[in-house]
Amino acid sequence: MSFTAEELDIAKQADLCAVAERMGYTVKRIGHYHTLKEMDSIRIYERSHWCRFSRRYDKGENGGSQIDFLRVFAGMDVKEAVFWLLDFVGYCREKEPYKGRHSSRRDVLQNLAPAGKKEEKKKPFVLPEFAGSNAYLYRYLEHERMIARPVIDFFVRKGILYEAKNYHNIVFVGTDRDGVPKFASMRGVFDRNGKGFKCDVAGNDKRYGFHLYYGKSKKVVVFEAAIDLMSYITMFPKDKASMVALGMLADAPLETFLAEHPEMEEIWFCLDNDGPGRKAAASLQQKYAEKGYRTDVFLPPEPYKDFNQWNVEMRKAKEQGEIRENARVI
Repeated sequence: MSFTAEELDIAKQADLCAVAERMGYTVKRIGHYHTLKEMDSIRIYERSHWCRFSRRYDKGENGGSQIDFLRVFAGMDVKEAVFWLLDFVGYCREKEPYKGRHSSRRDVLQNLAPAGKKEEKKKPFVLPEFAGSNAYLYRYLEHERMIARPVIDFFVRKGILYEAKNYHNIVFVGTDRDGVPKFASMRGVFDRNGKGFKCDVAGNDKRYGFHLYYGKSKKVVVFEAAIDLMSYITMFPKDKASMVALGMLADAPLETFLAEHPEMEEIWFCLDNDGPGRKAAASLQQKYAEKGYRTDVFLPPEPYKDFNQWNVEMRKAKEQGEIRENARVI
């Protein structure tokens, strides 16, 4: 069994400080780098690569990536290290195809469920265990995704946003009208270069999604992702409306929400500003207009792909403006 180039890239997105802690080391921050209490000759930079200031060791033993760290300090070979890191960040590999290496994903699914055989029993839906704190969640959403802290606080207090014990993944919970969890998706916090782990919790009901119900409004705003939903609230806090994150481009969670809240009259589609997003927004607008809803499409302006990217750039520009303003005052 081998790994792909994409999986290798995901493995190298693991937070090296968290990896070291999992291995039993005590990580300490010193200025712009981290070190280990047990080996103060180690330097970890940007939480992604390391070096060791010592002449005692051969070339290849004095630094490198997360993979090299496991190779040197855990005695793993490269393949073992990659698979360990994929498991650490919570990455779920697709099962190997039965019909050779060039089988399509459709072939794989067909082979997993041969015609005439009984379908495998659905796994029970169990929410991931809470980590005990939301430290990684706040660091990621507030500082990397630039979601306003009061927005994060709101969803945490509602109990539909929390940090999982394993791998510190963020869990977004979708409930039914009575507040019973029916759906959950996870998002990793150790991604780099815009890539990261994403996965739905096994056994969930995809007719539900992460959402906010605001009973005083008859408008619902629809997004592709939960982080886009939270970004929208950060940018437009005065827009008091219900909101639904589809988690995809299919509208099953919206259909369920409208069935549970028949008083809704208006729908805004705030999907991604890319080809699939624009196409889905136009299609959904027509579908729900024909059902009698007032509809509108509100996409992020160019050059932003989604609401989070728009939010991040606007927050950065605002912070830079405040820095310049303070500099003039001084």
